[in-house]
Amino acid sequence: MVDSIDKRKSQHIDIVLNETVTGLNTSTGFESFKFIHNALPEIDFNEIDLSSDFLGKRYKTPFLVSSMTGGAALAETINRNIAEASEEKGWAIGLGSTRALIENEKYRSSFQVREYAPSVPIIANLGAVQLNYGFDLEKCQKIIEITEADALVLHLNSIQEVIQQGGDTNFKDLLIKIEKLCRELDVPVGVKEVGWGIDGTVAKKLCDVGVSFIDVAGAGGTSWSQVEKYRSKEPIKKQAAEAFSEWGIPTVECITSVRKQIGNQTVIASGGIKTGVDGAKAIALGADMVGFGRSVLQAATESVDQMLEVMATKELELQMAMFAIGVKSLDELKVTDRLVQR
Repeated sequence: MVDSIDKRKSQHIDIVLNETVTGLNTSTGFESFKFIHNALPEIDFNEIDLSSDFLGKRYKTPFLVSSMTGGAALAETINRNIAEASEEKGWAIGLGSTRALIENEKYRSSFQVREYAPSVPIIANLGAVQLNYGFDLEKCQKIIEITEADALVLHLNSIQEVIQQGGDTNFKDLLIKIEKLCRELDVPVGVKEVGWGIDGTVAKKLCDVGVSFIDVAGAGGTSWSQVEKYRSKEPIKKQAAEAFSEWGIPTVECITSVRKQIGNQTVIASGGIKTGVDGAKAIALGADMVGFGRSVLQAATESVDQMLEVMATKELELQMAMFAIGVKSLDELKVTDRLVQR
């Protein structure tokens, strides 16, 4: 099992970088919205403020590098590049699934990036289903101690687990276990999808039992049934994966549905978000933070400088969108009337 996790994580990186793994005929929904340009913004571009609150602290941007990898040799380079760049730019960091951290000490260091990112939020990540497979409070606390994370996010990936060889598919009675973990773990607990989206009804159930933030991870970006299709050696599962190539809730629908249901709790928008303009739309629709995954992965494999360039570009795109509609803060962006459906 130890070797298979290492191999799986390495294959995931390679497939996401080199294969077509976006859902077929799926869309985030952002193309259905546009900003009305304000030719007279009446603000100074240099005074636009991207600072945002998360986990009770103020940070320089509302951006997050979404949970991607860990537990493999290349992952250590990727996560270190992400960490160093995130520290400089003030982005939050989502770690890949930390199950490997507990089951294999060999690549534990790939998750230990706090020394490279001492001041920004680090979010450890674990499959929620692992709460049914021996991951109790003690193991979750150990994950937090080893990673020095500020929060734990539990990911929901039911379809992936079915297609994945040896996947864990017992999702029974997870809500009560999530509630117990929220009550007993000494850091905030969030929940995220992996690309099929969370709707408002599910988000409310989660927040009602103590979940601190929801990362919607909607459809329109990477489809993990497509990723697992490339890994699978089972013809039946390969065919079944194809039937889910259009599955999921578009990211835009997730944001609006979740925001409507969970009041003032933190909503993270992710799932196929490529640009700072997408990020601006997400915030105007109700998100508090914006997560980038596949769109930054290539840069993260290359160098800190490449990562910084990608980050700076997305920040500039957000600032330009705000300038072009005449808002100078994220609070103003959240209530703008200049985002309309096409």
